[in-house]
Amino acid sequence: MLRFFQVLMPREEKFFPQFNEHARTLVDGAIALRDLLEGGRGMSEACRRIAQHEDRADAITRAVLVGLRRTFLTPFDRGDMMELINYLDDAIDQMKKTAKVITLFEVESFELEMRQMADIILRCAELTVEAVGLLSAMRGNIIRIIAIAEEIIRLEEQADNLNDAGIKALYQRYKNGYAMPFMVGTEIYNHLEKVMDRLEDVANRIGGILIDEI
Repeated sequence: MLRFFQVLMPREEKFFPQFNEHARTLVDGAIALRDLLEGGRGMSEACRRIAQHEDRADAITRAVLVGLRRTFLTPFDRGDMMELINYLDDAIDQMKKTAKVITLFEVESFELEMRQMADIILRCAELTVEAVGLLSAMRGNIIRIIAIAEEIIRLEEQADNLNDAGIKALYQRYKNGYAMPFMVGTEIYNHLEKVMDRLEDVANRIGGILIDEI
């Protein structure tokens, strides 16, 4: 009987705009991260922008979590929604951590592979926005959502290859000399890889939601 009434009662749809807005902070953060890795005079401003977007994402996350506690009927499983918003937030948090490492070690120039990874991160963020935007009508967009998730996974593998190649190049350059540039460069690569991992987590979570709801 309870299930019957749940089907009839309207579900709270306010969460979809909030998820969409949060996903857009990933694109904004990724653009700023890419700008940061260009080096030069704009680095401080790029760091400031990443922090600003991360603050905005945190505020949206808090609003979603509060809303979930106060809402009886949600668009899809409450636990899935909590995981998705947290995975989205983890991605932009990791962008901020990357910027923090760069600032901490006073890095001012970056390897080609780092910049290429930043381009992939931006592309994955754009795909994430599209996938999240389709959740409000997921039954009519199954094929496209699956394709997006598969594309993000493919891009994550490409970023892994760049990460390995970049670290190997650093090792070859510094193996007989000063070790600090190698250590710092490796740390930056590791953080960029974690950004990609978090974006892949979002794609996998969306795929899981699709399986649960369809």
